[in-house]
Amino acid sequence: MNDRTPLNQPTLIQPDRGQAATALHLVDKASFAAWQKARSPGQRAILAAQKFEGTAGEVAILPDGDGWFAAGGVADGARLTSWCLAKLAETLPGGTYRLANGEAGKALHGWVTGQYRFDRYRKDASGGEPRVLLTKDAKAIDPALAEAGAVTMVRDLVNTPAEDMGPAQLEAEARALAKAHHAQIHVFAGDVLERDYPMVHAVGRAAARSHAPRLIELVWGDPKHPRVAVVGKGVCFDSGGLDIKPSSGMALMKKDMGGAAHALALAGLIMQAGLRINLHLLVPAVENAISGNAFRPGDILRTRQGMSVEITNTDAEGRLVLGDALARASEDKPELVIDFATLTGAARVALGPDLPAMFARQDGTAEALLRAGLERDDPCWRLPLHDGYREYLKSDVADIMNSHANGFAGSSVAALFLDRFVGEGIDWVHFDTFAWRPAAKPGRPKGGEALGLRAAWGLLLDRYGQPA
Repeated sequence: MNDRTPLNQPTLIQPDRGQAATALHLVDKASFAAWQKARSPGQRAILAAQKFEGTAGEVAILPDGDGWFAAGGVADGARLTSWCLAKLAETLPGGTYRLANGEAGKALHGWVTGQYRFDRYRKDASGGEPRVLLTKDAKAIDPALAEAGAVTMVRDLVNTPAEDMGPAQLEAEARALAKAHHAQIHVFAGDVLERDYPMVHAVGRAAARSHAPRLIELVWGDPKHPRVAVVGKGVCFDSGGLDIKPSSGMALMKKDMGGAAHALALAGLIMQAGLRINLHLLVPAVENAISGNAFRPGDILRTRQGMSVEITNTDAEGRLVLGDALARASEDKPELVIDFATLTGAARVALGPDLPAMFARQDGTAEALLRAGLERDDPCWRLPLHDGYREYLKSDVADIMNSHANGFAGSSVAALFLDRFVGEGIDWVHFDTFAWRPAAKPGRPKGGEALGLRAAWGLLLDRYGQPA
């Protein structure tokens, strides 16, 4: 999209019409002995030389007459996960393949994402010849490519440096989605932003003109269908503001718009599939910069909702821009609101990089998200919206403060701040996601990552039915 070089996904999974292809054998520890016994003496010797024993992630290439075939180790051959084919997709030579037995199912996802490369800034941008997988389950191809494409979009947006992925570029991404799917889009900036979204304006006003703040709003779908709002934190770079981060804390702050990347990607999935909802996408896009007009500790900000907020930490800016966006989302009384944000380090201390913290007002919604995440190998973990911690946000001079002084329950307290801006009785889910993978795994390279995206998509499919 725009000047990014997208993965050429439609070539990576194709319908199996009997065309020539190299066989892929999936083997687990339990089946390895019998499978090995069925191989020729020469093939067994080559397996031993390659130290292939059917352990998950192992790959072997074996001669077969005038050609060859490949074997991949999996944890359980009867229950493939999203990542069972990822190592094969990463390491096999380019060409066309088919499974020797059965269908890939969920593992189609890793076949595509295993071939992802972020090479926008490399001279040697070629990823080599693609690995194409054939499947007889033709109906599974489009959904698998769509989900992999959404993950790819998140990765590309998050991996792009802040100078090339500022508020204007997020707007361009939203406009491209709107054009592709015939959605309505409105962008609020300048004096209108200051008047109608004062916290978004305050956080972003110190940035250079090229990175000026804005509120991006996209609406799609039949107004008669259930209203669903998707909100994403679009802090394109976070210096910490006047409560400045150390240099080590700024090293990954290009990813602080990861929530916006998730929201845009989820919106794309919804519209591409024609899901029967009335979508309301909101992205507050800012850079939390430092200059003479930066907002200050001790300032009291107005909000769209009407509350006043005492600023106790300018590095707790994401919840401010989300507050105005969530207030706007609530005005149309949606049936469901889902927001994504790279909001707190406390969530990472509690859950590490792999698990996004998930907060939900309704137990049923939380349980459905947990199920959807496990089904799609995109697990999340529920943390509490504990009423007892609301007192941590009390201010002596305003209706609420943006950051509490003690070190307790940081992720929950941030979520409770957001909760104040969501309309009463609205089913609301908040993802505090990392949007980054610090170490590579098969199908999941180091760098920007979608965490919670597929779980949310599964919830929407389960709740609102399959696409039209």
